[in-house]
Amino acid sequence: MASQKFKLAFTTPEDVIHYRAKKGLNQTEFWSRVGTTQSGGSRYESGRKIPAATKMLLTIAYGTQKQAEAIVNALRNSPPEDQ
Repeated sequence: MASQKFKLAFTTPEDVIHYRAKKGLNQTEFWSRVGTTQSGGSRYESGRKIPAATKMLLTIAYGTQKQAEAIVNALRNSPPEDQ
């Protein structure tokens, strides 16, 4: 996707940790919703770079309705990648 026209709800490990704690979710509960294992989520929370696709899934799953719709619309309207 060439230009990003949406705001991600989570951009840093601290964003994730803060939100997860605020909602009272353990790592397994939080990360499984976006198809990530607890150990993978733990690595992201410890500072490993969170892939852009995972950040988008987190925003769709845990962000606002407006943020989720913006991502889905951007994905639907982006040209397909060459295969």
